[in-house]
Amino acid sequence: MTREDAQAKLEEYRVLIDGLDRRIVALLNERTQVVEEIGRVKRESGLPIYEPKREELVFANITGANQGPMPSDSLRRIFERVIDEMRRIQRLRMEAAGEK
Repeated sequence: MTREDAQAKLEEYRVLIDGLDRRIVALLNERTQVVEEIGRVKRESGLPIYEPKREELVFANITGANQGPMPSDSLRRIFERVIDEMRRIQRLRMEAAGEK
């Protein structure tokens, strides 16, 4: 493969990655909308934001659905961060609603 061929192939892959990244962003925003609704229900019923048992179910769900090539422990670390951010959003929304 020539340097020019490699550059062209890399550009193709980068276009694919850009599209995938946009899809991931859309899915994360969709997930955030659901999390906001969950936060509203928790706020109205006085339930805690943090539910360790539920988080373990989420991890079991994602690792059970994983068919690779990403290792399940990598997915778990990614989702730990996603869940942390979603929990932060719930707290912020609950605080904002409490101030009104």
